[in-house]
Amino acid sequence: MNELLLDSFILLFVVVDPIGLAPLFAALTQDATPLQRRRIAVRGVLIAGGILLVFVILGDALLRALGIGLAAFQIAGGVLLFLLAVDMLFARHSGLRSTTEREQKEAERKKDISVFPLAIPLIAGPGALTTVLLMVGEQGDNSVIVGAALAVVVLVLAVTLVSLLFAARVMRVIGETGANVVSRVFGVVLAALAAQYILDGLRAGLPAF
Repeated sequence: MNELLLDSFILLFVVVDPIGLAPLFAALTQDATPLQRRRIAVRGVLIAGGILLVFVILGDALLRALGIGLAAFQIAGGVLLFLLAVDMLFARHSGLRSTTEREQKEAERKKDISVFPLAIPLIAGPGALTTVLLMVGEQGDNSVIVGAALAVVVLVLAVTLVSLLFAARVMRVIGETGANVVSRVFGVVLAALAAQYILDGLRAGLPAF
């Protein structure tokens, strides 16, 4: 159980990348007052948390409703997470873990970025949603698994909130280059985890593999 919690925490933490969010949040809120930054950070994390919690609770039902087996989702999810890892390794900002150029411009014109782009897609993006679905898998009726997944989501979001609240200080300490270095390290870990998901899916879908 402890191993499951640790693995799930590492995976979701790497995907959300709280440290990598700090420079993006600082840039998007550069014209906001400290009070506004705190309100935006808290609201964005709460909204993202609500979305992720819904996926944790209803993820199993969603997979069943779509007729998707866990093996197929593990392979697809592994591929998606691997693409996300490539973005992190090359410090690229694609739509998987960041905003596109047009979304960035739209966000700059908005006073409140807590819903878009902070909650979606910066925190609860495709990678994070895929991750929580993989955490629960086909065990959505197992209260222990669901409880563990909920605990992991809450813990990662708590770390994310702290990172956002202290974004300015984080940037002064490590700078954008430091944040990219951290993201690259996380990218290596995520690539390995993604490969494991693909292998698990292949083994489950093809017993002779």
